[in-house]
Amino acid sequence: MGSIDRYIFRTTLASFALVLVSLTGVIWITQALRGIDLMTSQGQTILTFLGVTSLVIPALVLVISPIALMIAISHTLNKLATDSEIIVMNAAGFSPFRLFRPFIYATCVVAVLVAFIAAYLAPDGMRRIKQWDAEITADVLTNILQPGRFAQLDQNLTIRIRERQPGGLLVGIFIDDRRDPKERVSIVADHGTVVKNEGGSFLILEDGNLERFEIDKRDPALVAFARYGFDMSKFSNQGHDVALGIRERYLWELISPPDDDPVYLQLPGQFRAELHDRFMSPIYPFAFAALTFAFLGAPRTTRQSRNFSIGSSILAVFGLRMAGFACSVMAVKSPFAPIVQYLMLLLAIGVSLWIIIGGIVIEPPASLIESINNANARLLRLFGRPATA
Repeated sequence: MGSIDRYIFRTTLASFALVLVSLTGVIWITQALRGIDLMTSQGQTILTFLGVTSLVIPALVLVISPIALMIAISHTLNKLATDSEIIVMNAAGFSPFRLFRPFIYATCVVAVLVAFIAAYLAPDGMRRIKQWDAEITADVLTNILQPGRFAQLDQNLTIRIRERQPGGLLVGIFIDDRRDPKERVSIVADHGTVVKNEGGSFLILEDGNLERFEIDKRDPALVAFARYGFDMSKFSNQGHDVALGIRERYLWELISPPDDDPVYLQLPGQFRAELHDRFMSPIYPFAFAALTFAFLGAPRTTRQSRNFSIGSSILAVFGLRMAGFACSVMAVKSPFAPIVQYLMLLLAIGVSLWIIIGGIVIEPPASLIESINNANARLLRLFGRPATA
């Protein structure tokens, strides 16, 4: 790799990283705000909130990476054109395809990143979200116990908490336990926390009183305690298996699912669509890069407008991606839709390479330019300021 190639390669990857981090950060914030109830209504810590919401980042990067690459290539080519570097390199003997070579290197890096995320990282993050969400939302201690309400966990067990505080602290706890027919236990505690370990789930009560009524005794037994453990393992979801969806499967699990997999038996079309989406994920960066360079990579003088080429490249990339989404939806019912999607990507890459190798400059038609100029002239006549003496 020569010095020019290294310069373009570094500029493209630096722009790609900046755009990727920016877009991912913005979208992640919008997604994370939807899970803010983990801290407010369910008493989870800020670390739990950030941990759960950050697991969706690989899935976001998987979708954003090809778009970020297109923006990075557009920025790099526009920078080279503004500084007249493309014209100088073309005069020095650089063909458009030779100029495209460092962009291919950058695209290969992005494609490897996308392939790794699609095969392992994104599904791993999604299954961790599902497992973590099951532990948080399906557990009775975080789902049923709502502040100010009497929750009847069993026919003869009632619990009430006054409020939740940050860090999972439960304040103002009342427990009425009548599960044992020979006695009735009432517990009042100032506060408590939930502890989970290998032995199960326990509600650790602090600074409270325990009142025990036994059938054969006239007076109740009253005990003041500083710390008391109330077993809640029966009402916890700890140890329950979490059913994995299609997006939570690794690539090799989609390629060869078990014959008795109930999800595969019920939704074979969605398995097929997801599998082909994973295969095509690293192809999209090459298609986007080729399309972008085909519109913007040809040498132009600084007097030639690049607005039409920029707009055309955006429309081409947008149309290709929307068509890909449509094929992914149709692939659920039709096994031929993925074939159409593969052919569409290969056609986009092939036509783009033909334009690049042939040195074809994509310019707007003369009739379109004339129509735009006439429209501008009419607008100037209608809204232009009158001449002053």
